[in-house]
Amino acid sequence: MTPAKHVRGVEDLGKDGILEILELSNHFLEVSNRRIPKVPALRGKTVANLFFEDSTRTRLSFEKAAKRLSADVMNFSVSSSSVKKGESLRDTVETISAMGVEAIVVRHRSVGVPWMLTQWTDASIINAGDGAHEHPTQSLADCYTITQQLGSLAGKRIVIVGDIKHSRVARSNVKAFSALGASVALVAPPTLLPPSIENWPVDIIPDLDVAIKEADVIYLLRMQLERQEESLVPSLREYTNLYGLTFDRSKQLQKTALVMHPGPMNRGVEISGNVPNLPNAVITNQVGNGVIVRMAVLYHILGSGIALAGLNSEDEDND
Repeated sequence: MTPAKHVRGVEDLGKDGILEILELSNHFLEVSNRRIPKVPALRGKTVANLFFEDSTRTRLSFEKAAKRLSADVMNFSVSSSSVKKGESLRDTVETISAMGVEAIVVRHRSVGVPWMLTQWTDASIINAGDGAHEHPTQSLADCYTITQQLGSLAGKRIVIVGDIKHSRVARSNVKAFSALGASVALVAPPTLLPPSIENWPVDIIPDLDVAIKEADVIYLLRMQLERQEESLVPSLREYTNLYGLTFDRSKQLQKTALVMHPGPMNRGVEISGNVPNLPNAVITNQVGNGVIVRMAVLYHILGSGIALAGLNSEDEDND
């Protein structure tokens, strides 16, 4: 298939694009297990990371992914940039583009920013999170993690629990999981469901204790208090009692069911402190796969004409 120019949302890839990213990820998993986990696939290319919101996992994994592909990396920090002097988003993007970049990875609190950027630059745009809208590379990492563990998403029951209303991960995951043939159910208080939920390809199950028994994957989301302008649950303690994956509740899971969380976790709220250590919890796998999948995304949009066959040897010049 023709590589996508941008990965602003899951729709930029479609089912075929998602499958191609997952296949590329298998190759880059092998690269990442080498003594020197680096290939010259994107040598001479420059990737700029523009993060207008705080991030640990996503920002660091994009930086590591680009460096493993031998790309040059420019990291943008709002706190030490001209944004503090009143520079507009457009001027910031046009300034960085003028320095010569092939891809811009952007995270911003406003919905739609990745689409807006394409009006101001010829660089490829990768969405690292726009408000409560989408986070496509997290959903790709999640798809890859599930595929590694269960073989496929087709026919699997995935239960997403928590603050759906404010979650960009939930929106991207519903699209990606559904595209790959999974059945998705949402469990949340009515106040934490989005108003447009009737248009989503999902089931709504109000009782977690009912939903958990049929889950092949239980995917937990944190309460995004920083995006909430009003109190949407009576208390965090009551929320945990009804919607938290406690250790006792985890015993209702099927033995092969996966426990997932995109991070950061609020232990003791949506997930008990000891649940992430269970054998079927793959939360750290999601983090590790984030680097691998983002290598695949960068290669997919920037590596056109560079044959994977030429990158299979550890004898490549990786200095």
